[in-house]
Amino acid sequence: MGDTAVVVGGGIGGLAAAIGLLRIGWEVTVVERARTLDDAGAGISLAANGLRALDELGVGEAVRDASRGQYNGGTRTPQGRWLTRMDGSALEEAVGTPIMGIPRSALHRLLRDSLPAESLSIGSEADSVEQSGPGTVRVGCGDTVLDADLVVAADGIGSAVRGRLFPDHPGPVYSGSTVLRAITEQAVDLPTDFELTWGRGAEFGHIAFHDGRAEWHAVLNLPAGTRFADPLDELRSRFQTWHDPIPALLDATRPAAVLHHDVNELRTPLPSYTVGRTVLLGDAAHAMTPHLGQGACQALEDAVTLAAALTAEPTVEAALARYDAERRPRSQAVARAARQAGRMGQQLTHPLAVALRNTAMRLAPSRAATHMVLRHHAWVPPQLE
Repeated sequence: MGDTAVVVGGGIGGLAAAIGLLRIGWEVTVVERARTLDDAGAGISLAANGLRALDELGVGEAVRDASRGQYNGGTRTPQGRWLTRMDGSALEEAVGTPIMGIPRSALHRLLRDSLPAESLSIGSEADSVEQSGPGTVRVGCGDTVLDADLVVAADGIGSAVRGRLFPDHPGPVYSGSTVLRAITEQAVDLPTDFELTWGRGAEFGHIAFHDGRAEWHAVLNLPAGTRFADPLDELRSRFQTWHDPIPALLDATRPAAVLHHDVNELRTPLPSYTVGRTVLLGDAAHAMTPHLGQGACQALEDAVTLAAALTAEPTVEAALARYDAERRPRSQAVARAARQAGRMGQQLTHPLAVALRNTAMRLAPSRAATHMVLRHHAWVPPQLE
């Protein structure tokens, strides 16, 4: 079996894949088109499946030290009435850990610090990926050509590699929702670790960090491409009557810190995650809506599964077939569940539908909510020798 790989994309999934490949003895080059890694982004929730994957990659303990457990909180109405309560202790008892909140930039730094500097090729864009022989893939990066036994395409939802491998696939589509998010500039006095609040066609949520700051996000049903001259002022207007601490979170945020992105997804599932010796990973393979908080966790699962398959199978081709068989059904099922969660949650607008959903949530036993969570969180990673 070969032992050299090029990872296209230096995000969470790409870095995790590189770490996994290095741990099984491969030589890895990560090609990232950004000229500087400025640790941009807001916050991220890591569930048990993502944390277990990080454990196999050898960075789980460091990530936990930089995170804050989500032990209390839940889902509310804009008036503040609780629809469901989250019991992080019960979840910890069931799967060994609560959900952990961490700034995305902190997670990215921890992953990056686990790689030798010579493995990172920053400011280098993969212009072409071609099978150059029966066991070699050639990656063109401007004037540089890299030959490898394996190419991992982790270049995000707009993956150029995926577009070349599957030219007839429709690619990402707009989900109907746009998201604004930021991390507060200073600590905020929060009564809970985590909350979601559902209105009609709108959601506001927060994740508390260990240093007292918090990430908040606002998801809105709007036409694709909608942007605001003053995003923070727009959100203050839209959420001014919603319960505390929503106004306080907005007041603790610098206007320049607000990020705004449309939520796109791969609604049409890919027929395969592999072509020849090129494999798709993370959002390039299964970009999903954020309504289950599983996007990064699924990418971390991909990374560990790929490395494990390469150690278990006698050839790269067999390993990639195994990876595809294990990852495609699960990740695509999670993507479908995330889409459905959005339709039944934040995206609902009809007053009767919202009222029926709220009633059902209030009447549902807490163990039912825990059981639904466990469907996605109770994943056990393969061990990396």
